[in-house]
Amino acid sequence: MESEGIVIRIKTPVGDMDSSVDSPSHLNFNDLLAAIKDVMPEATVTAFEYEDEVGDRITVRSDEELKAMLSYYCNTVMEQRINGLLPEPLQIFPRAGKTPGIRNIHGLKVCASMIVSAELGMDWLCCVPLIEKSIEVKTLCLSINEHDLQYQEQLGHGNGGTVYKAYHLLGKRIVAVKVIPLDITVELQKQIMSELEILYKCDSPYIIKFYSAFFVENRISICTEFMDGGSLDVYWRIPEHVLGRIAVAVVKGLTYLWSLKILHRDVKPSNMLVNTRGQIKLCDFGVSTQVCFNLFPVTIFAHPERISGEQYGIHSDVWSLGISFMEVVGMGSNLFFFYPPLLQPLQLLQCIVDEDPPVLPIGQFSEKFVHFITQCMRKQPKERPAPNNLMDHPFIMQYNDGNTEVVSMWVCRSLEERKSQQAQRLM
Repeated sequence: MESEGIVIRIKTPVGDMDSSVDSPSHLNFNDLLAAIKDVMPEATVTAFEYEDEVGDRITVRSDEELKAMLSYYCNTVMEQRINGLLPEPLQIFPRAGKTPGIRNIHGLKVCASMIVSAELGMDWLCCVPLIEKSIEVKTLCLSINEHDLQYQEQLGHGNGGTVYKAYHLLGKRIVAVKVIPLDITVELQKQIMSELEILYKCDSPYIIKFYSAFFVENRISICTEFMDGGSLDVYWRIPEHVLGRIAVAVVKGLTYLWSLKILHRDVKPSNMLVNTRGQIKLCDFGVSTQVCFNLFPVTIFAHPERISGEQYGIHSDVWSLGISFMEVVGMGSNLFFFYPPLLQPLQLLQCIVDEDPPVLPIGQFSEKFVHFITQCMRKQPKERPAPNNLMDHPFIMQYNDGNTEVVSMWVCRSLEERKSQQAQRLM
């Protein structure tokens, strides 16, 4: 299929433009972007989107994401031919970029309680007093309200709320909706607004996409991209060659946040999401904030300096990254595995401060992976890799090949095994 030519249909506001590609395997992102700019010379196009089988828009910003799009399209064409159908052109939707500093073109500043769920030019949906904090309002890509959603199932709990899988009727796509009651503590309210501010700022293929937020009665609903593979904490013994690709995406996501002077501060497997397309994205920024803040909850994934009340920085996320990967490769369902048996969680936290960092067993993993984890979990923060050095580590470089199929196949196989096990339990 790769040796055959294809037709790419560029969807523009003034009509469609078809472009023939003789050798899709040699096509790169910049070539296609140049073709789009020829069709739309007055627009500042920095990316484009295509639709998957359920109508979800997938953004393409790089060669590796272009490769995933072409692979998906080729598989679709094969299915159409098997069913005796004439293949449709590959339709792409140009995405205009935003000039830095003018994303809010009206320069609006509002109370953080005013969350817009509308397209440009529409009125504010509502205003509920939460906290006295000012943030810029983002013009969202989707207009979503309670009546447009069909809730399908509960996905889990997190950061003061419940997360649901829902279908957006107008957008014809599956979304994740975090529903948070407003009768919560002021601290949780601050975390919610922090999460919205972080999501507003982010535009990265390694960060969960933010669609909309709206108020209904005594709760706020935050709508984001749905990742059908779920979070890493539900998987057991992730193979190293799969985790290597996951690690690349997570490090890229954290590096992107760090470039904005943002610490995630809650790096753990449950905040790393995967999908059946092989994408990996970070989520749950309720405890993220600018570097100048000094407040986030202590968890088992916390680094020693946080537990002991010392100053922390970007190296603190690196410790949590290391301990997270130790867990998902099967070194225990929780971190009690690494330390002497203790009855009280506070004793475990003290042990993290006083004892040597946990290490991977010799012989079970590659030297590159063991060294990567060891470097991430140095007791002294300054001895851990700096953010700009993480991508240069041999373990990350080895798997930085843009191969999403490895993760995709593993996620699909794991989901099928889980589904089969559930069916057997019901028999």
